[in-house]
Amino acid sequence: MDLTLIAKALAIAVGGIFPAYAIGKIGAKAMESIGRNPEAAGKILVPMLLVSAFAEAIAIYALIIAFSIS
Repeated sequence: MDLTLIAKALAIAVGGIFPAYAIGKIGAKAMESIGRNPEAAGKILVPMLLVSAFAEAIAIYALIIAFSIS
């Protein structure tokens, strides 16, 4: 088995697991906060989306790194 294939698989696996966990945690905490204070939903939504986008960007960086391994 080629070691570059294993390196690519590990890069995308590790680079995908942690952002997925972070996005799930962000969503859960946002829903918990909105459940406690429904009037604050507008104030919670924008930061939640921004942080989710940053976490998603980390997964995209991992994908780029996986493609760049030769």
